[in-house]
Amino acid sequence: MAQDHPSLAIVVVDDESTDDTAAIVRRLAHKDRRVVLIPGGRLPPGWSGKVNACCAGARAVADAVDWLCFLDADMRAHPKLIASAVAAAQAGALDLLTLAPRQELQSFAERLILPCGLYLLSFSQNLTKLQAPDSDDAVATGQFMLIRRAAYEDVGGHAAVSRSIVEDIELARLMKRRGHRVLMQDGTALLTTRMYTGWRTLWPGIAKNLVSMLGGPAATLATVVAALALAWAAVLLPVVTVYGCASGGHSACIAAIPALLGAAAAFGLHLAGASYFGIPWTYGLLFPLGYTTGAVIALDSLRWRISGRVRWKGRVYR
Repeated sequence: MAQDHPSLAIVVVDDESTDDTAAIVRRLAHKDRRVVLIPGGRLPPGWSGKVNACCAGARAVADAVDWLCFLDADMRAHPKLIASAVAAAQAGALDLLTLAPRQELQSFAERLILPCGLYLLSFSQNLTKLQAPDSDDAVATGQFMLIRRAAYEDVGGHAAVSRSIVEDIELARLMKRRGHRVLMQDGTALLTTRMYTGWRTLWPGIAKNLVSMLGGPAATLATVVAALALAWAAVLLPVVTVYGCASGGHSACIAAIPALLGAAAAFGLHLAGASYFGIPWTYGLLFPLGYTTGAVIALDSLRWRISGRVRWKGRVYR
């Protein structure tokens, strides 16, 4: 409601919430005529709730509107967000602009797991390759997606990815393969979020789509093994080599040099990350525990995939 964009309609989709969402939005709508509350509607068989809600929101927007912006409810936006995003999309002749928000981490679970997960994605994804115009793949986040209305309707909208749990990436891929320009950019200066509030929401939130994000079951297992090996090597190799050197082993003394340098790089990266996320520096020392817990979540995600069922926010998806 504080956006400085000159022409804005705000549609809030209430997808069977059980809290005070509807009452709060009605009070806001009474103060600001731009705000409209609509129900998510009946969930079609096989559809995910997020996709159904996005479709309902898109249908509620007037045909004359050129841009649709899908924004998750846990996002907090700077007043210049929408105007800046539209200007950037128009300047780049983009059909889909998706922005990665700044993560606010407050609980132990968030601070332990999310930085490690973001490092892992950073090292396992080649964004230059993924975002190249001639690539069939794409990267996106459904937390903020600004889409040109004509391009959205050309691909069939969210209904075209109705059965996907990772609907944001699938929609981005579909748009890109149909010749539309797609780009993800850093939105941390204008957009912040706290996605989870602790283990109870974080674990299922990550497990529901981790296998898909990492490229499938085989890639997930390979990533888990590599992450665990590298994380614990940063701790164990220096200890083993220094102990061997102290015991008089000449080769151990030589091996201790790269082991200590590698450990310093690993700990330096995670300490710098703790500073970037604004969390206590001690979390930068706990990264082996973070990757180990993340590996267990990944195995749980694999179990969900094998079982053919994903549970999320009170619903079960096949």
